Amino acid sequence: MKSYLLSALMFSVFLGGAALGQSTAVPVDPFASERENERYRIGFQDTLEVQIFRHPDLNQRVSVNANGTINLFRIPEPIIAVCKTENELAKDIAAAYEKDYLRNPEVKVLAVEQRSQAYAVIGAVEKPGQYFISRPIRLLELLAQAGGHTDKAGSRLVVARTGSNSNCKLNETQAGNSDFTVMDFKLKEVLEAKQNFMMRPGDIVSVLDADVVYVYGNVEKQGQVEMKEPMTLTQAIASAEGLKAATRKDDIRVIRQKPGSLEREEFVYDLNAIAKREITDPYLEPNDIVAVGKDATKSILNSLGRSLTNGIPSLFYRVP
Repeated sequence: MKSYLLSALMFSVFLGGAALGQSTAVPVDPFASERENERYRIGFQDTLEVQIFRHPDLNQRVSVNANGTINLFRIPEPIIAVCKTENELAKDIAAAYEKDYLRNPEVKVLAVEQRSQAYAVIGAVEKPGQYFISRPIRLLELLAQAGGHTDKAGSRLVVARTGSNSNCKLNETQAGNSDFTVMDFKLKEVLEAKQNFMMRPGDIVSVLDADVVYVYGNVEKQGQVEMKEPMTLTQAIASAEGLKAATRKDDIRVIRQKPGSLEREEFVYDLNAIAKREITDPYLEPNDIVAVGKDATKSILNSLGRSLTNGIPSLFYRVP
């Protein structure tokens, strides 16, 4: 009886509040908008299932075109699909059918093959390959997806950011940007989550077998040079089989990423002064880039990025 009276009293208080015009508090989800932004957004390589309720003859499976649109039965104009959620695209399709063909259509869209959010992990990992992940992911988790590093891994890993247009948020500010960004990190700091930033679709993670430096420009053999022991600038150039004829020796640059930053700094050396022992032959750090010649830093980084993507040319794509 007491339980019944208490319940009746609580109910009457609720009705009394409503009668007095007092609104009941509705819980607000502070992360609702954030979760909405993180919902999967359709990309250029996706396959979609479009269902029109009560009109099975209009149901179809379509692939997103290279220009980001889809073509549907009875709709004369292509509909932009890329960078929309499934619900957003369903509303646009319903509006297109309602305009000239159907009354109050109900549309459902499913991304049955989510192929646009592509990442790659290569190098000294247990399971190198392509990973299609339809949610936000950080560097450490992506490394874990690849089974972690092997016992052949060196002390560093490289992330090549390709500027892929598969990232819808990037398109707002970087549309058409084809530049590579190359970032290097200490593997230990990644494993300890000291460096654990959000990945972007199109990123390539390369866990290096050994510490390396990169030599580019007017040398006989440009590319990676392994560092099995401490290496100086002249030793790195010698490992690249030396300078080409008529190369200036007084403007050799070493490009180095600042610790804990994505910014880079440059050091200029004169090989003639080093040979005469007027200045010390500097020791290089892992992932330094030795630039021999006048090429801009951006051009050198692009060359480095292209060398990292060699062998997986079909992984990334760009809007024509």
